[in-house]
Amino acid sequence: MIGTLIWLVGVVCTIWCVLDIFKKNISTAGKVIASVLVLLTSWVGLAGYYFYGRYRLEAWFR
Repeated sequence: MIGTLIWLVGVVCTIWCVLDIFKKNISTAGKVIASVLVLLTSWVGLAGYYFYGRYRLEAWFR
């Protein structure tokens, strides 16, 4: 349950961040590069949570 909520908040924050990048006054290539970096780091965070943090959070809430 808590893992799903954390994942959902992460997805919402990632989408919000990418949309905010496209509002900035930079080149199209810069927008694409920044968006790809945000998406890649969000996947790294998700993998870190899945392999390490999930068990610690579940143990903490028991």
